[in-house]
Amino acid sequence: MAYHREREREREREREREERRRRERDEREREKRERDRERERDREREEREIRDRR
Repeated sequence: MAYHREREREREREREREERRRRERDEREREKRERDRERERDREREEREIRDRR
């Protein structure tokens, strides 16, 4: 009986680890998308400034 409880706890810990890894990955991907958007905005602003100078 104790064996089954231990296995259940182990599975629960594994699920928590998976959930944490997934959240961390989602967070990194979100930060990357934000940086990409920021770079894109900067690039568009620079292009506009170049066009406006002409």
